[in-house]
Amino acid sequence: MKRASGVLMHISSLYGDYKIGSFGKEAKSFIDFLSDAGFTYWQTLPFCLPDEVNSPYKSYGAFSGNPYFIDLPTLKGKNLITDEELLLEKQKSPYLCEFESLKKTRISLLEKAGERFSDYDSQNAFYSDNQDVYKFCEFMALKKANNNLPQNKWSVFIPDKKELKKWLFIEYEFFTEWLEIKNYANEKNVKIIGDMPIYVDYDSADLYYNKKEFLLDKNESPKLIAGVPPDYFSKDGQLWGNPLYNYKEMKSNGFKWWINRLNFYKKYFDGVRIDHFRAFSDYYTIKPTEKTAKYGKWVKGPKMNLIKKFIENKGDLLIIAEDLGVITQDVRDLVDKSGFPGMRVLQFGFLGDSNSPHLPHNYINNSVAYTGTHDNNTLLGYMWEQSDGVRNLITDYFGVERSRWNDCYDEIIRQMLSSSAGLTIFPIQDLCKYGADTRLNTPGVPENNWAFRITKNAINGIDKNKLNYLNSLYGRK
Repeated sequence: MKRASGVLMHISSLYGDYKIGSFGKEAKSFIDFLSDAGFTYWQTLPFCLPDEVNSPYKSYGAFSGNPYFIDLPTLKGKNLITDEELLLEKQKSPYLCEFESLKKTRISLLEKAGERFSDYDSQNAFYSDNQDVYKFCEFMALKKANNNLPQNKWSVFIPDKKELKKWLFIEYEFFTEWLEIKNYANEKNVKIIGDMPIYVDYDSADLYYNKKEFLLDKNESPKLIAGVPPDYFSKDGQLWGNPLYNYKEMKSNGFKWWINRLNFYKKYFDGVRIDHFRAFSDYYTIKPTEKTAKYGKWVKGPKMNLIKKFIENKGDLLIIAEDLGVITQDVRDLVDKSGFPGMRVLQFGFLGDSNSPHLPHNYINNSVAYTGTHDNNTLLGYMWEQSDGVRNLITDYFGVERSRWNDCYDEIIRQMLSSSAGLTIFPIQDLCKYGADTRLNTPGVPENNWAFRITKNAINGIDKNKLNYLNSLYGRK
């Protein structure tokens, strides 16, 4: 890998005035910061419509875009919303996403904007090239026609016309605005890494239009569901509940659905992190009647049969294999055979001995090294959680006085940048030296996640000149 570095921050965490981050001028300003600081990559989380607890890892559609990311001032500039409507969407606080308020007002406002929209030639051209996005819109219109019931309880199979028009506008506007942001980033020599959730929701366009691709019983209910066994994050494991893929059927059609997903990411990103990559080697199955993920079974995945298709079709797309969790030799072999860089997470480095692959002295070039991911605590929060013995080990490792355990992040960032990892990624919270109160997600805990937002003052407070110097010093720009 060519040496580079980047920052992990979801769109929702961007600063702005309208309850959540968006594809507005703030996104371009953040790209300017990345460029000025010598970073090459901006890594985001999944763009798809989030679930009821605001998680982007379970969605009605793998080919969907989150309506909340549509920039309201951009709509105002197109005369699709009024000054009064814009004013009503002003946020109460700049520090957290205001999800409850968004759920009450945002979609109805976007529907009004769609009623004023008239450029149907451009919209039709978009959907002629994005059939899977169109299917998502149609799925949402079918849900409306069936009183929002899950798809296995539908009795009406004609989409609600008003709902279809609304979603066709929303998704068209979403991807139109995003491409402008991505193009701006590329012009500033910043590349965007997206995130591909490994699974989809049972109640999704993906399953509804591709039922043979999933393991369903005669009643079209999941035979088994997804999750992971007990691990570092959860003593009971994580019961995700997603339906599992019918890889035998997928193999027979050349893994068409997966290739469609890959091509989708090629359009809208420069790279993609494939979530839970280990499931392509072996995936964890749980009976739908189980209340936790403790009692499941590992089943062999598609392995290189699918990975070869990724390699053949990826083009210039950077693919990152999220190879964390319960890792076996089979998983390591699959990542090695794929040629895709795996992940290294500093916070996992001090769980074992000096041979841990997550310690900087063991990083290899073909890897992406993080101080933490969206599922980890911040560095400062992580340090506060540790015993005195582990904190002493960490400060000794980075050559910092033990008394400075809560102020050693400059040294950690420097050593991460100087390591052999081809790409190093820092969550924005770690560049700001923030504590546990800014953690984005706690796995297995459904409440109080995904809400963190950065402020403009916080971004301005980061020493971008120093970061630029370090990126240059260690050959990452």
